[in-house]
Amino acid sequence: MNIIDIIMRNTFETANEAYEYFHNEIITNGVEFAGTKALFNIGFTIENPTNKVITNKERNWNEEYAAAEWAWYLSGDPRIKTLGELYGKIPAIWKRMADSNGEVNSNYGYQWRRNDQLENVINMLKKNPDTRQAAISIYDGKTIHQYAHDTPCTYAVQFTIVQSKLYMSVYMRSNDLWYGFCNDQYQFASLQEMVAERLNLPVGTYYHHAHNLHLYNDKI
Repeated sequence: MNIIDIIMRNTFETANEAYEYFHNEIITNGVEFAGTKALFNIGFTIENPTNKVITNKERNWNEEYAAAEWAWYLSGDPRIKTLGELYGKIPAIWKRMADSNGEVNSNYGYQWRRNDQLENVINMLKKNPDTRQAAISIYDGKTIHQYAHDTPCTYAVQFTIVQSKLYMSVYMRSNDLWYGFCNDQYQFASLQEMVAERLNLPVGTYYHHAHNLHLYNDKI
């Protein structure tokens, strides 16, 4: 069967439910790609993004770390030293990604604070709840020369108010299910909650799209 012919489930109650489903789908239907098994152009909705804890026992996900990463994003500080102070140590993956100044591009809080993107989005939604322009840009191909050490995995985040709820869509160029999705969904769901609180609105659904959703071969 051609990978574009595979019909995937596209609605889940929680992030953990989505994780477990796509873990199996990647192993069963993924194609070999650059040291991974991958699925392409995967999009799905999480109905209850506030339930963002990954409970799968095999994954053994660390909520304490995810909360520390969220606090680091809130600081807007791209230095991995700050994450180490919040968490008690710096995970090896961030050490590999940091430049000579100990900074990374993939601190998403640093990205959404650049040029006041997040504040502009919140103000835009307050002034015009029907706006289609409430988007935050993260990966930027125009500055790809700055990505020698660390290329952000997320293209953009967009917010929309529909029927008095705040909906959010996240678009990713590349998403490792084991590490990336489990931690990223926590950060983006937290962002959705924070923006909804600023707007005094309930949280709607979270739509997640990954051009390349994969597992590294050592996690298969």
